[in-house]
Amino acid sequence: MSFPKVSVILVNWNNFNDTAECLESLSQATYPNCEVVVVDNGSEGDDPTLIKERFGGHAKVIENDENYGFAEGCNIGMQDALARGADYVVLLNNDTLVAPDFLEELVSIAESDRKVGIVGGKIYCYEAPEIVWFAGGFINYWTGRTPIIGRGEVDRGQFEQILAVDWIVGCFMFISSKVLQTVGTLDNRFFFGWEDVDFCVRAAKRDFKILFVPKSKIWHKGFAPGKEKRHAGLPVYYAIRGHFIFMEKHFTKLQRVSSMLYSIICLPKVMRDYSRLLGQWKVSIYILQGFSDYLRRRYRTSP
Repeated sequence: MSFPKVSVILVNWNNFNDTAECLESLSQATYPNCEVVVVDNGSEGDDPTLIKERFGGHAKVIENDENYGFAEGCNIGMQDALARGADYVVLLNNDTLVAPDFLEELVSIAESDRKVGIVGGKIYCYEAPEIVWFAGGFINYWTGRTPIIGRGEVDRGQFEQILAVDWIVGCFMFISSKVLQTVGTLDNRFFFGWEDVDFCVRAAKRDFKILFVPKSKIWHKGFAPGKEKRHAGLPVYYAIRGHFIFMEKHFTKLQRVSSMLYSIICLPKVMRDYSRLLGQWKVSIYILQGFSDYLRRRYRTSP
């Protein structure tokens, strides 16, 4: 039996503890032809050294001289994996844990149909293992919204069908090398957020299938202590800026007008809800800066 080579790409930035726990779970993976590549995005401490000391026999470490963002960090890892003959790559957040058999079904589905380009599994909340975090995503081209299937629902077996979707979250994205060779890598203008939705749309435009496969399971630390603080600043800025870049790339003129009006109308509520959720009034400033920098075509790495 043939086992195509799978390279799992993790991006680490000042977060050794989560990365170490993720690597521990990956060390239990049962798929026989799997490698792990950790891209350290210019961590301020000694994360690369610690990873090498503890996981050097299991994971290759690439050290970047600065934080290039999630998108470009993934690109660096994927390019390295492709150069060494990977048939598939998996983008995996470093704050996740995987089921030992998380790869087998993904490889089987992808190998059964050459048009299958991007696949994602069922993602649960680490802190509440019965709660679904992601079971596929769709795009509303008139509002700009990208609703997630199953978010916050208790899994009672309602998400057990393979489903064609519009996008798979970059937290756990299984990608055929054919897609990367045809479509290219992630658009690094996004820096952090929306690069996954954009990549899936680009792949779909080249007739690749985007699938949700529920038998593949991981757990994501979406509600861990400190998450609110980590997401209260720059990630909000990147999300707002990236949202408008995405709409500009993929929406018709009429859809852009519709979604822009919808976004402007909803902006006060978004600012209020984000500030309340994350507990910081300054979040509103990041939201306005993200919108302003999009209008000025400023694709910098910080506001």
